[in-house]
Amino acid sequence: MLSAVLSRRATVSVNANALRSLSVWSAVKAGPPDPILGVTEAFKADQDPRKINLGVGAYRDGNGKPYVLPSVKKAEEIVAASQPDKEYLPITGFADFTKRAALLAYGADSVPLKDGAISITQSISGTGALRIGGAFLARHYPHSKIIYLPVPSWGNHTPIFADSGLEVRGYRYFDKKTVGLDFEGLKADLRAAPEQSIVLLHACAHNPTGVDPTSAQWAEISDIVKEKKLFPFFDMAYQGFASGDTARDAFAVRHFVSQGHQIALSQSFAKNMGLYGERVGAFSLITADPAEKARVDSQLKIIIRPLYSNPPVNGARIANAILGDAALYSQWESEVKGMADRIISMREKLYNTLTHDLKTPGEWGHIKSQIGMFSFTGLSPEHTKVLAEKAHIYMTSNGRISMAGLNDSNVEYFAESVDAAVKGKL
Repeated sequence: MLSAVLSRRATVSVNANALRSLSVWSAVKAGPPDPILGVTEAFKADQDPRKINLGVGAYRDGNGKPYVLPSVKKAEEIVAASQPDKEYLPITGFADFTKRAALLAYGADSVPLKDGAISITQSISGTGALRIGGAFLARHYPHSKIIYLPVPSWGNHTPIFADSGLEVRGYRYFDKKTVGLDFEGLKADLRAAPEQSIVLLHACAHNPTGVDPTSAQWAEISDIVKEKKLFPFFDMAYQGFASGDTARDAFAVRHFVSQGHQIALSQSFAKNMGLYGERVGAFSLITADPAEKARVDSQLKIIIRPLYSNPPVNGARIANAILGDAALYSQWESEVKGMADRIISMREKLYNTLTHDLKTPGEWGHIKSQIGMFSFTGLSPEHTKVLAEKAHIYMTSNGRISMAGLNDSNVEYFAESVDAAVKGKL
């Protein structure tokens, strides 16, 4: 009897193994690991007290800790005191918030804003805004299904637009030799693009390079876009966070609109309000008039409804409380400037330590001239590898660092380690 039981069990086991081998998902291949996630995992596994994580794309305070803005805490108190319900938002989100988000981006003097010709929807942060925009353009932009991205660009741009049904191409942006803007290459590539193609532009604090065009260069880009009848799609993920001035960071967007461009715009409130996990954003389009806006609104709803029905409410209430209260808005602006200023001070200190104190070989002026959270250091993959293995400093292999990961306690150690790596002494 025992042998019969064992035989039955063996048969069941064989059958289970056969079923597993015939799983409908057996042909699914493992995808490549996310490069940022890999950096974070390596950092967490490292037990050395000197370790530094410069891969994360989130602000850290002077002690290297996540930072909740005091204005956000006050806004949360205001929202809680109002005892809001938990009902669904409309498909396009919290109307008070989107109205104020448009005002923040386009400015009070914007003619389309005054004319009621801006179609806007709340989105699941900047990623969601880009995805809505990509889907709308793929479905409704009549002239082209090609979108040009700067090279390099944020890693998620390509899959977002490819999954939206657009053909992704690139235009020159970053010059590795100068560690700066390849402006001549940029202009040549935009001029060579097929007329009426879509072009993605980082409004400020270009990710991942930290290299932005000047105001004069933006004006030239606007002229080329108009000449070639290109459609400009702005990604503005860092308004206020780049320079500390929300109007300055919105210059490109506002200039293009003032020149008659019908732009698309993605906004995120992750960085400038620290609302990372709340997923607060907006997508907007310039239309010809209120009647056209109403038609565009209706098509945005048709795109959003099967994606996620409607956006989350809590973060939009927090952002709206800040944008809608004069005193709280002023406090928020000063806090955003404080975050930007801390990052700028880290750039200054890193530059001075490398060039003046350590006499590190190479040109390091780009550390100061770049803007925003990220910096392309010019370090090679070999440098980043040895920095991780020997100095416990983690960054992506292309040498991009998050300046927010540096503070007064670790910037000198980082500079000394970079110096040793460059000199081959680490």
